Amino acid sequence: MEVRLFATLREGRGKEADIPWHDGLDGHAVLNALGIETGDVKIFLINGIHNNPDAKLKPDDIIALFPAVGGG
Repeated sequence: MEVRLFATLREGRGKEADIPWHDGLDGHAVLNALGIETGDVKIFLINGIHNNPDAKLKPDDIIALFPAVGGG
């Protein structure tokens, strides 16, 4: 399963990660596999649609993770 990482979530992980899919896989398991705390993710997209880490995932889903971003 392709996971795309943005901004500070890329640090030490790169732009993309490949997580093996298995039946019952959800967003929390993906975050855990990447060493990312749920609270560090502000936007969780599945195939470009806002969702949450409780969602069950399908083998062909593409996940995009964004942290909260500060600006000025």
